[in-house]
Amino acid sequence: MLSIVPTPIGNLRDITLRALDVLKAADLIVCEDTRHTGNLLRHFEISKPLASLHEHSSDAKVLDLVKRLEGGLNVALVSDAGMPLISDPGFELMKEVRERGIAFEVLPGAQAAVTALVASGLATDSFVFLGFPSPKSAGRKKEFERLAAYEETLIYYESPFRLVKTLEDMKEVWGNREAAVSRELTKKFEETARGTLEELIQKFSAKNAIGEIVITVSGANRKKLFERVSRG
Repeated sequence: MLSIVPTPIGNLRDITLRALDVLKAADLIVCEDTRHTGNLLRHFEISKPLASLHEHSSDAKVLDLVKRLEGGLNVALVSDAGMPLISDPGFELMKEVRERGIAFEVLPGAQAAVTALVASGLATDSFVFLGFPSPKSAGRKKEFERLAAYEETLIYYESPFRLVKTLEDMKEVWGNREAAVSRELTKKFEETARGTLEELIQKFSAKNAIGEIVITVSGANRKKLFERVSRG
């Protein structure tokens, strides 16, 4: 059995009782960073063998994990924070597991994109999560142009070092939409700043953002979408 186990995105108390039970029962825990996951396990007094699986892992590493599953091991796959496979390594392992008919389960748990969406105050009836935008301005603008007519609320992860430039590219392509920037969700210095893209650009140009960032932006023609929802 492969168990997909979400971990806290900040506050360790957000782990579920079921997640702890699965981690305690696992024969092997697969993670992105063994040091990070080791700290989490020590906090909950769990001692298990760890194996790393990250974006640079070889196909041989994935196949080795599959063989362990086929050999009868219970394996838990965790993320450094949040739901595994969401802007996170692990897809190739899941692909092999599905194709070979190996049993798997997915546990619910903390997820930064949805948490930020609710905190943003923007429409939650329909949304699109898009991971990290291109690190280059030209690539970002091309992507934003493709999404310009989307009515859904748009959600991105971003590095704090690119936050202002990304907000500027969004404003250039989409206009001055309503948006929110959430950072350090569930942690001591959690913050969600809300306003127009221009207001957020001004705020974070004057203040260096730190920590994990989620940007939430209103979709196009939200009034039209709200009217459709209310009629429905």
